[in-house]
Amino acid sequence: MKSMKPPLLLFIFISVSLEALPVSVTGNNVGAYHPTDDITVDCGSNTSSLVGGRNWIGDAADRSDYSPIEKTHSSTTAEASSSSPSIPGAVPYLTARLSRSEFAYTFYVTAGPKFVRLHFFPSDYPNFRRVDSFFSVEAAGYTLLRNFSASLFADYTHSVRFFSKEFCLSVGEDQILNITFTPTPGTSDAYAFVNGIEVVSMPESLYYNTVVDSTEGIKVVGLPSPRTLDTTKALEAVRRLNVGGQFVVPADDTGMYRTWEADEDYVTSSDIGILPVNTTIQLNYSEQVPNYTAPDVVYTVARTMGTDKRINLSYNLTWSVEVETNFYYFVRLHFCEFQIEINDPLDRVFRVFIDLQYADVIKCSRKGVPVYRDFAVALYDSQKKRTNLSVALGALPDGSTLYSDAILNGLEIFKISNPDRNLAGLNPDPTPPASKAAKIAIVAGGTLGCTVFFFLAFFLHRRKNRAKDSTSSDGTSWWGPVSRSTTKSMKTQWSSLPLDLCRYFSLAEIRAATNNFDKVFIIGVGGFGNVYKGYVDGGATPVAIKRLNQGSQQGLHEFRTEIEMLSQLRHLHLVSLIGFCKDAREMILVYDYMARGTLSDHLYNTDNPPLPWKQRLEICIGAAWGLHYLHSSAKHTIIHRDVKTTNILLNEKWVAKVSDFGLSKVGPTSESKTHVSTAVKGTFGYLDPEYYRHQRLTDKSDVYSFGVVLFEVLCARPAVSRMAPMEQISLAEWAQSCCKSGAVEEIVDPHLKGSITPECLNKFCEIAMSCLQDKGANRPSMNDVVWGLNFALQLQVSTELEAMDHVGVSVHDSDDSDHDAASIRGSGSDEASNTSGGWKSSRETATSTRARSNDVCDESTTSYDAGKLP
Repeated sequence: MKSMKPPLLLFIFISVSLEALPVSVTGNNVGAYHPTDDITVDCGSNTSSLVGGRNWIGDAADRSDYSPIEKTHSSTTAEASSSSPSIPGAVPYLTARLSRSEFAYTFYVTAGPKFVRLHFFPSDYPNFRRVDSFFSVEAAGYTLLRNFSASLFADYTHSVRFFSKEFCLSVGEDQILNITFTPTPGTSDAYAFVNGIEVVSMPESLYYNTVVDSTEGIKVVGLPSPRTLDTTKALEAVRRLNVGGQFVVPADDTGMYRTWEADEDYVTSSDIGILPVNTTIQLNYSEQVPNYTAPDVVYTVARTMGTDKRINLSYNLTWSVEVETNFYYFVRLHFCEFQIEINDPLDRVFRVFIDLQYADVIKCSRKGVPVYRDFAVALYDSQKKRTNLSVALGALPDGSTLYSDAILNGLEIFKISNPDRNLAGLNPDPTPPASKAAKIAIVAGGTLGCTVFFFLAFFLHRRKNRAKDSTSSDGTSWWGPVSRSTTKSMKTQWSSLPLDLCRYFSLAEIRAATNNFDKVFIIGVGGFGNVYKGYVDGGATPVAIKRLNQGSQQGLHEFRTEIEMLSQLRHLHLVSLIGFCKDAREMILVYDYMARGTLSDHLYNTDNPPLPWKQRLEICIGAAWGLHYLHSSAKHTIIHRDVKTTNILLNEKWVAKVSDFGLSKVGPTSESKTHVSTAVKGTFGYLDPEYYRHQRLTDKSDVYSFGVVLFEVLCARPAVSRMAPMEQISLAEWAQSCCKSGAVEEIVDPHLKGSITPECLNKFCEIAMSCLQDKGANRPSMNDVVWGLNFALQLQVSTELEAMDHVGVSVHDSDDSDHDAASIRGSGSDEASNTSGGWKSSRETATSTRARSNDVCDESTTSYDAGKLP
């Protein structure tokens, strides 16, 4: 098979230049922005106070311009109780406006986008208990807060007892902004309150834009083209970080009184990088990035990965921020090159990942030119109120850039209002959060997927508090209703099983879910037994129910192994175990329902249309991520031992998930022992020959099996075909023979003829061949396989784009990018195309394209106007 070089324009196709045209605006943000509207209201006060150069006007003063409008005239003003903990000593937190009826503030302002900041100090006020504050806030037609409990929020944040909520919204041509506070109806003694209100104008294009192009459009992670963020959306500021620097107070912002936090509490990667500073750099702002975009101090400090390329290529520099689920988020990354070593934009080129998904390749600006890049990402989870949004930077190897390093100066994260003009999330649970160490463990998900550590931290915290908090706020446990008496009896009977991490089902529940194991509900049959589709929780939750045949060879040991393994593992590309049943000699496992069945179903079942090549590639990449997580991201190496296409399941969005852990083994726990001695188990045709010969199991045994899966996907034929000619019975042997003789086209699925580019086919077969090396030590790791497959997918995409370009379709603006491309060519391309050790160079030149294999952002299932954010 002829080795073909990857196209050297790869990074140009997928990268976005951040260079901007400098203008004569330089440092110190002098006169950066003067807001037309700069209103500060000290709610509940009858005087005005000068704080930080701003005049806070009391709404209770005689003839105050900001007295609230009330339907019942029942609001009151009060000071916080002197016995309240952590009472602040500054305006606007000394007084409050409170009412058990609706009240509103009216502001006469100019039309256009505004910052609205609401300040709260949840405390005991005269006749108003701290815990009774439940209310909603609406402004400019948007719901900012709904049934909001300031006390629960303050307790959850844990570090302070007073706080502010910042929103961005647009005022219409009537130039009237109403902010309405409404106590939650039907709740005894509920009241609304507020301590302070700010309304501050912002530049029209600071965060909003109505232009879609390569520099101004917002890239939605997982979608192919940029979108706009127009003023029909409202935003809530989640975090604003001065990366590598110190806290920036509102008075030191660029005229809009924003707060910038230090980032050190949010860095969650294994290495925290280094903190370069350059306070003498001459900053050259631009028309695209004016001097009010961020304070100068943001662009003169940063966090980078460091100078050791070997270390930089082994991790991603990662920040994690807790956010509410079921919203889109707007993420702005600020960059400014100021290090003396960096003299050309191509000296430092690096990858960006948002929420563990590949987002883009970043080429920074010329020295001293501040720039930013905007992204949006959807975070949906029906089971959790809150999750963690991660931003990660990954280094590129030699041949792609001069310095294998990455840099970030600032980070802003905003929640985007839903189509129903809602920004309100759910209150946090009343149980206080875990210690800071546990919270860090919860967000420290690494760069390759959600690790077992933060799930264990979460569950250990729940376990500690289970006696007083056995249910969540909606009355259900993590996996649904649990019978206390049933759980107690099962702990006695199966004390070693992780019942705190897994739900127990009674046989009656299982029978109800499957209509007494009605055959019409069977969706799969295997060596274990039948698999049924069922519904639990009153029909609300579809599940897959696997029932062990009592005559099956897979018995109690495998049953327990699957429960013990899967109950402690959570990853996008692993099937989730919901629970189990061990009752009346029945052994039953309950999983998330996978709507599209197994990968083998779509390779061999003629009732299903053949999968396109790129979709097959994305499925392989997803499964490889799942296996990589098992091998390297859990506390101990886990060897699956039965990797095959029937154990790769697909959900409704075609996301691949590895399943069936009954044969899995925990791998060696020390460097001195590299294998597990065990009886050989697995599936004929996928079995590692080295493991079969020596009965020594390693993670490379899974790699061999996955190599068979790769050829199975390419050829759409079983691993073993007993009716085939002798030389073709074993797919692994036949495929290797064809690849070595240059006849790989003979084995490609006829449905794929003409759709696979030669470059992609060459790289894909190279990866599969490396997995099937006879000696395990010569096989790649699953991490290398992931990167290699990503690279193969990029070769497919980039070659298609080149073909389109040749027929007159422009895929990128004609600028000096071709010149830039030439400067990153050279020996790196030859290395990547070298067949010897090719899987290693694939990792070094690949950039991740996981976006389409994610549950949370699928164009086919998300409704939005073309070109606009949902």
